[in-house]
Amino acid sequence: MKRLFLLLAVLTMLIGLSAPALADGHCMDALGCVEVAPDDPIVIASILAMSGPASFYGADTLGGIELAIMGRDGMLLGRDIELVEEDSFCAAEGGQAAAQRVAADESIAGVIGTTCSGAAQGAMPIISEAGMLMISSSNTSPSLTNDDADAGGTYYPGYFRTAHNDLFQGAMGAQFAVEVLKAGKVATIHDGDPYTEGLAVVMASVFDGLNGEVVFQGAVSKGDTDMSAILTEIAASGPDVVYLPVFVPESEFLVSQAANTPGLEDTVMMTADGSFSATFAQNTGEAAAGVYMTGPHVSGDAYDAFLAMWAEEQPGGTDAPPSGFHAHAYDGTNLLLDAIEAVAEEMDDGTLVIGRQALREAMQAVENYDGLTGTLTCQEAPLYNGDCATGTALAVFEITEAQVNEGAWPPPIVWDLSMSMGASG
Repeated sequence: MKRLFLLLAVLTMLIGLSAPALADGHCMDALGCVEVAPDDPIVIASILAMSGPASFYGADTLGGIELAIMGRDGMLLGRDIELVEEDSFCAAEGGQAAAQRVAADESIAGVIGTTCSGAAQGAMPIISEAGMLMISSSNTSPSLTNDDADAGGTYYPGYFRTAHNDLFQGAMGAQFAVEVLKAGKVATIHDGDPYTEGLAVVMASVFDGLNGEVVFQGAVSKGDTDMSAILTEIAASGPDVVYLPVFVPESEFLVSQAANTPGLEDTVMMTADGSFSATFAQNTGEAAAGVYMTGPHVSGDAYDAFLAMWAEEQPGGTDAPPSGFHAHAYDGTNLLLDAIEAVAEEMDDGTLVIGRQALREAMQAVENYDGLTGTLTCQEAPLYNGDCATGTALAVFEITEAQVNEGAWPPPIVWDLSMSMGASG
């Protein structure tokens, strides 16, 4: 099943929906071609947050990319696979700068990235204009695959992701709050990032639709450390749950200071995958115990084998992945490499030619791909474009004393969508 889409891509080209990359030795692809000389490697790039507070995400994704390449013995079509790494710093400016460097390198066949949705908004226009393909394992903002600009969509052709769309995650958080926590009132906080704002908006909308009351919607700024003003305002609104899908370290400050805010003593704190790291529990301290987190959840024999591989590659062989998107990165890298393998054509002199439009079309043809993260099918217009994940590889986790005091990771799962009152079966 993992290579079913290769047949689809090849069939698509055979029936004439995609022109061959070569004709009479010349590139005929509408977006141009990558040429790989006989002795040169096939080059792909990563645009990840490798510096700053979100660097644990970058390390998590990079590990998945490296294991996917390692699973092929570092080879594709008889060539070495070379990975060019660029740092996006989890920011729009960083994503833009990294994308400019990648787009200037004509040897790069495709990109894994970005880590953060904000960085994607900086990178996507440049990568798309260059005719390149980018597939993210951790961007989750609904706007990125939405092509309706009037509704806030920021989609650009050539963008795909194996991460869930936060339309799923936000809805799951709302359902958990209503069905399990029996919450009647919710307050939300974001930090202005497309990811955090989009997730807070979806959660509030679904919560309202479930007959809950949204009593507060506000924002902090990245870099804020004193959260007393917004927490006091939230306490006055009387929420049962505070949903704060913001990144670390701001989420750590919010949760730790909420514990000492009058009026929030019995209020449940819930965050999301922007804080899905062992460091969240340790840095927040005792206030983290009892905090709920929504985030990615992968299971199964193939995933267990992946984790065993991961452990073998770590010093001491015991370290767990630092966040939750490593399997999504593994799937995304394999999708990219399979697409390259499907469309590459070899010239008489041994040069490989990879059509950029053909590569995008091969990725768009992905259907029922049996990945670590589930069965992936890359969606197309009329509305969402490039969403390859189903949104089912999600769960609600609860931070316990083991995460706070012992560094255990990940936290235990307490709920997923199969437990919802609205689940079928």
